Amino acid sequence: MSVEALFNPGSIALVGATDKSGWSISTLLNLRTCGFAGPVHLVNPRGGTVHGAPAHRSLAEVPAPVDLAYVMVPTAAVLGVLREGAKLGIRCYVILTAGFGEAGPEGARLESEISAFAEENDLTILGPNGNGYINAAAGITPYGLPIPQPLLRGSVGVVLQSGALASSVLGFAQARNVGISLLTSMGNESVVSVTDVVDHLVDDPATKVIALFLETIRDPAEFSRVARRALLAGKPIVALKIGRSRLASHTAQAHTGALVGDDDVIDAALRQLGVIRVRSLEDLVITAGLLASVGPLPGRRVGVVTPSGGASEIIADRAEDEGLELPPFAPSTVARLAEIVPSFGTVQNPLDVTGYVLIDRTLLGRALEAVTADPGIDLVMLLSEPPRVAPPDPAPVFALYAASARRIAESPVPVVVVSNVLTDVTEFGRAVQEETGFPYVVGGIEHGMSAIGAAVRWSAAHTRALALAAPASASAGAPAAALVGAAGVWGEHRAAALLASAGVPVVPSELVGDEVAAVAAAERFGFPVVLKTAAEGLGHKSDLGGVRLRLSSPDEVRLAYRDVVAALAGEAAVLVQPQRDGGVELLVGVVRDPAWGLTLAVGLGGIWVEVLRDTALRILPVDARSVREALTELRGAALLRGVRGGEAADLDTVAEVVARVAAFAESLGDRLESLEINPLLVRGSHVEALDALVTWRP
Repeated sequence: MSVEALFNPGSIALVGATDKSGWSISTLLNLRTCGFAGPVHLVNPRGGTVHGAPAHRSLAEVPAPVDLAYVMVPTAAVLGVLREGAKLGIRCYVILTAGFGEAGPEGARLESEISAFAEENDLTILGPNGNGYINAAAGITPYGLPIPQPLLRGSVGVVLQSGALASSVLGFAQARNVGISLLTSMGNESVVSVTDVVDHLVDDPATKVIALFLETIRDPAEFSRVARRALLAGKPIVALKIGRSRLASHTAQAHTGALVGDDDVIDAALRQLGVIRVRSLEDLVITAGLLASVGPLPGRRVGVVTPSGGASEIIADRAEDEGLELPPFAPSTVARLAEIVPSFGTVQNPLDVTGYVLIDRTLLGRALEAVTADPGIDLVMLLSEPPRVAPPDPAPVFALYAASARRIAESPVPVVVVSNVLTDVTEFGRAVQEETGFPYVVGGIEHGMSAIGAAVRWSAAHTRALALAAPASASAGAPAAALVGAAGVWGEHRAAALLASAGVPVVPSELVGDEVAAVAAAERFGFPVVLKTAAEGLGHKSDLGGVRLRLSSPDEVRLAYRDVVAALAGEAAVLVQPQRDGGVELLVGVVRDPAWGLTLAVGLGGIWVEVLRDTALRILPVDARSVREALTELRGAALLRGVRGGEAADLDTVAEVVARVAAFAESLGDRLESLEINPLLVRGSHVEALDALVTWRP
């Protein structure tokens, strides 16, 4: 849905305007003080004078065209306003009124009537139960809460699923000197959705970064579409998605289902889509402000210039947390800095130019100039901040910051300015920044390092998206049509055969029905061997006594066969396989998330999989590159690289096999609930599925 007309009306009617309502007072005041140049018509069923101006009794009495109706009437009267407005040709509405879907069944019924009427009459409605919006770029502010002054215009578009937090976000953005292009309080999203607004912001020339506060992602497929558009367009999305408590999405009898929770899947989806997920409102605003200021960052090698040794140590610790590198300075840089830094200082990265900056006000700037020229640095972090209090003669302050601003503007690499702690930018500090061109200052080392790390990761994702705009998934085997009628849980014998048909390497096995056949099969494979029950529908065979390992003789095979059959209440079908030892055991599982669809989990496997809980998630489709990246995220990734003399895994081969499994799972159609290999044995370039389970949806 296009929302261009909604956010750019030439005339506005406040329907339900009254001197008794703070909402009404604030909305009109916002429109008058923030630059709206068009007419504002007041509508009140009693007529008379409202807010010191004549009021019309209805929309029909307004003598000029209305582009946007801002509706503040009681809940039961909203639909009547829409009916009247639709007859008059009014297509855009903001509904402030509450008491709809959020209030219970009766409210939900009223909201569904509004949605149906809007669809029938091609109406664009923001809300209900929303404060409205602030189009700061155009000076159009039909917004029901007071807007703190001055309204800072900038390039951050903000979309919130919480009206109560909108003013807090706006106030904090002002305190940190972050200007907005558009702020939208979504309300119940009965017609206009978050993704509609994001779509608009991707195309909006006034917006460089999109900041989202999300209580829920209502339509994952549509959200994915607009997020990919934003990533390719070079517009970062920063999101605070709440509701991180684990509500596991268990899949019957599969390990994978116990590892994939709602928030885990959302987290994986956001990472894949290049959406920066943050954990606080402060990080939402600060990270968006940084990206709006510096744009993409070329790499993770950071040079640090500070006037504090203690700050240098904090930065070094946090850089490691964020995956940022602080490489040694080049010899030429060290030589140049040695001429600048006092003799009692130490030239290293992070660089502490010492407290001598209080004597030599040019010291920090000259050191910055040297570090930005270092050939091994991708960006520079400068610890500085705007002045807080105006001195009696502010001219030297302006001159100092103007000189720093010139150095930053002329730097061959991006410079990110960060303050020591998170404090408000004062009016004097804002004036210095505006007059001298001193750049955006990230608030505090803690938030600053988080923002830099996030910006570096987004920049890498943006570069990959441009290079791989349409990544091809691995080819798969048997089509879903070949599995018509598949139902229930398929145990290892059928699941392994299915995987083998797709070219997935599977350990050889033989199905036997008595101990004589078991011994014969063991002798054909060669000892040692493994015996497993072939009973269908068992997800944890070892827990039930259905597995015997390292059988080295015919007698051991006979005894094991009897034990397995007895443990499974006389189930005679048994699988015989060659014993596999060494290597690393992985879990490869694909489970259907109810919102996001098929989701891949890859991690350390075996019988301790739920205890270790070391997995990385990806939403399908994936390619081998994405799988390889997931493998490196595991806490146990060192095992795959080879430790204590162990053979290193061929990660390219592993990734290709896992990508093939994922692509095959996709080919199985909507009936697939989960597909799991546990373990997938990895030994060098040898990759082999040792056990498998498939669950079909009813």
